[in-house]
Amino acid sequence: MNSQIVNKNIFMKHLFTIFSIVMLLAACQTKSNQLMISETTIQASINAIIEAYPSVDTTLVTIGVKQAAALWQANDGTESEFQSLVSQSYAGTAETREALYQRLAYIIEQCSQSADLLNNTLQAPTTLIDKGEPISVDWIISGYSPMAHFAEDMFANKIAHICVLNFPHYSLEEKNTLGIQWTRKEWAYARMGDVFHTRVPGHVMAAYSQALSQAENYIAGYNIMMHCLRNENGEALWNEPMALLSHWNLRDELKSNYANIPYAHEKQEMIYQVMLRIIRQEIPAAVINNDQLLWNPVTNFVSGLPESDLKLKVDISREPDTRYQQIINIFEALQAIDKYRPDAPSHVQRTFDEDLEIPIEEIESLFIQLIESNEIKQVAHIIRERLGRNLRPYDIWYDGFKSRSTISEDSLTIQTQQRYPNAKAFERDMPYLLTQLGFTREKANQIASHIVVEAARGSGHARPCVGRGQPARLRTRVSDKGMDYKGYNIAIHEFGHNIEEVISLYDIDYYTLAGIPNTGFTEASAFLFQERDLQLLHNTTQPLQRTDQLLDMIWGMYEIMGVSLVDMRMWQWLYAHPKANAADLRQAVLMIACEVWNKYYAPLLGEEDSPLLAVYSHMVGYALYLPGYPIGQIIQYQLEEHLKKCTTPTEWAQEYTRIYQQGCLTPNAWMHGAVGAPMSIEPILKAVQKIL
Repeated sequence: MNSQIVNKNIFMKHLFTIFSIVMLLAACQTKSNQLMISETTIQASINAIIEAYPSVDTTLVTIGVKQAAALWQANDGTESEFQSLVSQSYAGTAETREALYQRLAYIIEQCSQSADLLNNTLQAPTTLIDKGEPISVDWIISGYSPMAHFAEDMFANKIAHICVLNFPHYSLEEKNTLGIQWTRKEWAYARMGDVFHTRVPGHVMAAYSQALSQAENYIAGYNIMMHCLRNENGEALWNEPMALLSHWNLRDELKSNYANIPYAHEKQEMIYQVMLRIIRQEIPAAVINNDQLLWNPVTNFVSGLPESDLKLKVDISREPDTRYQQIINIFEALQAIDKYRPDAPSHVQRTFDEDLEIPIEEIESLFIQLIESNEIKQVAHIIRERLGRNLRPYDIWYDGFKSRSTISEDSLTIQTQQRYPNAKAFERDMPYLLTQLGFTREKANQIASHIVVEAARGSGHARPCVGRGQPARLRTRVSDKGMDYKGYNIAIHEFGHNIEEVISLYDIDYYTLAGIPNTGFTEASAFLFQERDLQLLHNTTQPLQRTDQLLDMIWGMYEIMGVSLVDMRMWQWLYAHPKANAADLRQAVLMIACEVWNKYYAPLLGEEDSPLLAVYSHMVGYALYLPGYPIGQIIQYQLEEHLKKCTTPTEWAQEYTRIYQQGCLTPNAWMHGAVGAPMSIEPILKAVQKIL
């Protein structure tokens, strides 16, 4: 540590040292549960460093040497070779340590962005619509991960050992406690310590990447042809060709029908039935991504198109639990990783303690506190009054609080298709959109220059720039008619991700601090911009309607928190039933979704035993990503409250930039730096109660 650390910080560090060493030694032992390096060699190595550098921080030396020893394996060399590496590789002065940090950061950045470029190139046929139809090898290569063996290679050439020796790993508790006193440089050093603190073989990581890719490809091709749906009278409710991706586009189409348009309520009911068939795996496999069959999702009856000359033999067999097999495949790949992580032997624990850096108990408590609040009951009453009917399960996506809910989506699509006939048109417009939000022309051009826009084959998503030689990528659906309103709304959301990604990389002082604490913080940025989609489309600086915005925000939290609870409990169930097959998992998900629904949602939205909360495609292909969304919404509200103190758009943009320049601190440290308070749902509950 820096020698200028205050005495209190040094004292606290010593308190945590014993705990850290014990935990990390236990975590990093080999499968035989024995350290390869003896205590005698470890102590001799420590003494040699202290003798060479008398003024060195002995506690830091001890942690570094012991962590490096815990990660040493038989194929790395002898104890003598370990001692030699340690004595020759310790950066014992502030100058040599900083020089080593800068070189390691450069190596990691260059390797990461080179792999990212290769990844994007190889995955382009399966992810981008303008690359033509992918062939079989494209689906195979899309699962290849150029970085899967990176850590393994770095341990083989000893760079990882050198990194661990000089930049040891700190626990979350230590970061939250000691980090209060850390400088930016010390935070950067601590994050460098996170890079190689585990040792999972490359082939195991590659198998996990392959499983994720296969699930993502499955989802990307899961379209429902809305113009092929029929009601019980054989009528079509959608007359124009419309392919909607599950679940994203189905949900957005349902939300668009809160406007005063023909067949709105009947369309919502039909989409709801489609979703139930998907969740229960009752959907006929033949109707997925197929515009040659008619399907009544209520009766589940399938027939050929009447105008077709083909005499189709209609197969009405249900999709054979393919949805749940994807999750099983990912789980099995994760179980292989678990064997190398005795300190965190489950994906659930790693997600919350290491990725999100918020304990699962804390997150679940926050979610339930809001879900069970009186404020939610009052908002449900308002929605019921506005709709003039009892609420239905799909009203968890009620969209009537937004100003766009009174506007026909068709009219908005006319505007977006004219303005953005292709992806490049949106890309050219990004500097202008940024200036509308208050960024200076120079800053707007700088941010936009690091973002490319591409037409996605599947759902929209943002792909971050992992190094300063690669752009961030904004992907959304764009048809040959142009970008419809759904695609535009997604694009603005992903644009919010990209802006954060560029600022938190290019405006950062240390590379290992690039980014944000967890996915919730980038979602918060995406939500901030998505809320302003009509403002940007209509070129107006009018403020959002505060009352309806608050009600919309808290209702959105109510919905996604329930979805997240189902996702969290599904993964907990998997670890309690490690031998489960796809059919077992389907039954478990239905049970979990219905239990969550009956306890927290049926009292307000009716219909006992609805599994609707399990419809999100994230559950299939993103392995516990969903809790990041409600975390993002909580953070978004606190940021909105803080940013509304800005008196001009320019001041708003400057403060937004300052906040996201903090980079990859822990969530607790980041929130205090951003708004001066921890993450909490109390502010939004109080604000909603006030307006109610």
